[in-house]
Amino acid sequence: MSTLGFYGGVGSVTGANFMLDTGETAILVDCGLIQGDRFAMAANADPFPYNPADADILLVTHAHADHIGRIPKLVRDGFRGAIYSTEPTKALAAVMLKDAYKVMLYEEERFGIDRLYEEGDIDAALALWKTVSYHQNLELPDGVTAVFKNVGHILGSASITLSRGGKQLVFTGDIGNVPQPLLDAPDVPQGYDYMVMESVYGDRSHEEVKERTMLLKHHIEAAQRRGGTLIIPAFSLERTQGMLLEINDLVESGAIAPIPTFLDSPLAIAVTELYRTYSEYLSTHIQEQIKAGDDIFEFPKLEFTRTVKDSQDIAKVKGAKIIIAGSGMSHGGRILMHEKRYLEDKNTTLLLVGYQSVGSLGRLLQDGAKKVRIDNADVRVRAEIARIRGYSGHADREQLTDFVAKGGDRAKQIFVTMGEEHSSLFLVQRLRDYLGVNAVAPSLNEEVEIEF
Repeated sequence: MSTLGFYGGVGSVTGANFMLDTGETAILVDCGLIQGDRFAMAANADPFPYNPADADILLVTHAHADHIGRIPKLVRDGFRGAIYSTEPTKALAAVMLKDAYKVMLYEEERFGIDRLYEEGDIDAALALWKTVSYHQNLELPDGVTAVFKNVGHILGSASITLSRGGKQLVFTGDIGNVPQPLLDAPDVPQGYDYMVMESVYGDRSHEEVKERTMLLKHHIEAAQRRGGTLIIPAFSLERTQGMLLEINDLVESGAIAPIPTFLDSPLAIAVTELYRTYSEYLSTHIQEQIKAGDDIFEFPKLEFTRTVKDSQDIAKVKGAKIIIAGSGMSHGGRILMHEKRYLEDKNTTLLLVGYQSVGSLGRLLQDGAKKVRIDNADVRVRAEIARIRGYSGHADREQLTDFVAKGGDRAKQIFVTMGEEHSSLFLVQRLRDYLGVNAVAPSLNEEVEIEF
């Protein structure tokens, strides 16, 4: 028997942190930030419910902050084991963690939230970090084997299958929406006994997947007609690159006229370069497009604004324009400057293309707030607030159900995690009713014995 501990990512989308303890080896999976109205909630500073020094290994599914954001704190608090992920995940994590540290410094100064770690803790974590390829057998202590498989969420993202003594336990990480602009569909795990799965959209469908490009085209053309500004708060990792690809294809096909487009995020620019570096992890179709000579992240009138001055100068550009800036939930970053400047303009459209966590500025705008507070100033919202749901990086309830249906024939138990409570519970009931699966939503810090 082994013990499976749920120390984060339970009752919430963020803060993923799980542990498999075989009795001889303690294997952590992910160690992410808890997020809400602040990028790094004060709760992140609480001690881990286990001794980090007792953990032997950390496996990382992908490089989003809610899966990697507390790794430097884990190291600061005593973890000295090996860290494993795919090569793109490690490269992205190095960039993402350095950027997160800057955001924490900002929140410490503005809101009095103590930063979780020092910059040296990031370097210490990266020194422990090793990489593996998809489908490579990684031999771990106490007879455990780990295999990383493409899960179609972001560059290098993986589900992780642990095997021992004929038993299999799968950690899905975040499961990608199908189709994704840049990635192949997820590999569906087969023949497992237990699964810890996400449920961000466990109670909802992405009605607009097929229509998303048409809707994006509609909003760009509307901005062009009225000479307005289309602001897209986009997550720097994956969502931004997907949007650039779509605009590239619309412009180069002649579907829309070129429009000044500003990628206003140093982090997103750095991540985009990593997408170029690790293009072999992109979908087969995109690799063929690149080999044919198309730079998918370059098109007429696209400008990467790297400096603060470049960012401020965007306001001097008259007429229709697109601004893509982070953060995706408007927690911080350059998007706040643009929202403060443009939300009061009725010729502006703020286009939300990703999940907005409860309490975030993005969620307030999504829910129809007529006045918001940005940088200690009240801002009236006269802009159109629009959404395109089909760009979500997460599988919806049908895709999540199918993910289990196609590989869970012998599953003894499915643990539904990484979703708001109503989403997780909805998916639990759906898996029980539709598939007859023993699905449960664990509680925070719950520890469950499994036959592994």
